[in-house]
Amino acid sequence: MALPCWRSPAALAIRHFTTSAYRARPSIPYIETCPSPTCSCATPPPDLDIDRKSPLLNTMAFYSSHVLVCTGKEDWSSRIEDDGGEGGDFIRGLKGIVGKGGEAFDPFNNIMATASSFPAATKPSTTDLLLFPSFKRINGLSNDRDTLSTFATAFLKAKRLHPFHNDLAPEQQKVLMRDDSVASSLPPTTPITTPTILICGHGGRDQRCGVMGPILRDEFRKQLEKKGIQGDVGLISHIGGHKYAGNAILYLPPTSSKAISQTPASSSTDVDVQETGLAGSGIWYGRVDPLHVEGIVEETIVSGRIIADLFRGGITKEGANLGRMLEEQMAKEKGEDGGLKLKPKARRP
Repeated sequence: MALPCWRSPAALAIRHFTTSAYRARPSIPYIETCPSPTCSCATPPPDLDIDRKSPLLNTMAFYSSHVLVCTGKEDWSSRIEDDGGEGGDFIRGLKGIVGKGGEAFDPFNNIMATASSFPAATKPSTTDLLLFPSFKRINGLSNDRDTLSTFATAFLKAKRLHPFHNDLAPEQQKVLMRDDSVASSLPPTTPITTPTILICGHGGRDQRCGVMGPILRDEFRKQLEKKGIQGDVGLISHIGGHKYAGNAILYLPPTSSKAISQTPASSSTDVDVQETGLAGSGIWYGRVDPLHVEGIVEETIVSGRIIADLFRGGITKEGANLGRMLEEQMAKEKGEDGGLKLKPKARRP
């Protein structure tokens, strides 16, 4: 759910203000297709209406921050802000601050909030959160309005305003700007140092992800265990593009102790996530079947390569649009300039 416009990510269309980090980043490592599995996989139902023809690249609605709400549930109301409990309270409260009509609404700073199946906070009237691509965890955040406003200022608001806001009064600009110093009044954050894999399983919104989500979650857990990889796998609410089910987001931390540890189940050598080209990024995949999971784990999590034919888009640790970057890179590799190409039309007589 995209908070500023309070619409689903798939429905959002906002021009994002990018920085020089977009142009300065080195080449993105990728492969064209997902390798075939080396073992048997679960088989999804054959009658799911999945769009297997439309291009996937850049079907992700771009965002600057992803707030992941730990609810302990595996499905939610069609609109997650209608859910009961602390998770629903948090979403409604945050919407009132940074959503459309809120005091800190900024149409150029798209904030995505989703519910997750990760265990909920144990203290009443509080919420546990994961933040990406900052890779931070916050436990026990109070759901009162003042705390949520401080949270938005400390972690979600823009670090630099879009030039469109230059004519605003200084007081108005301040309301939209991030201020890291206020984080001292909130619960402390802890860094997320292992991969986080999120699969849309929002059956209350669409049956396709409701069916595919649990199947893919179990397959990812099996493959991570097989390779001795430490990571978290959970279901999340709607992220747009149910017709591309299964939909998965992989967040690969910028730093890590070790992504792969030696266990009896693993014969791999230790691999430091920081060494891969996608460290600190969020990678979106669509049309993921169980037969793709082994290849995704090996190619993207272990080797740091995007699988192009499954790639919907992504965000770098600097906040750049990974989908646009790869699109431009691939166009240049093919000898194209990546610009808009117009075909001349013959004039009517």
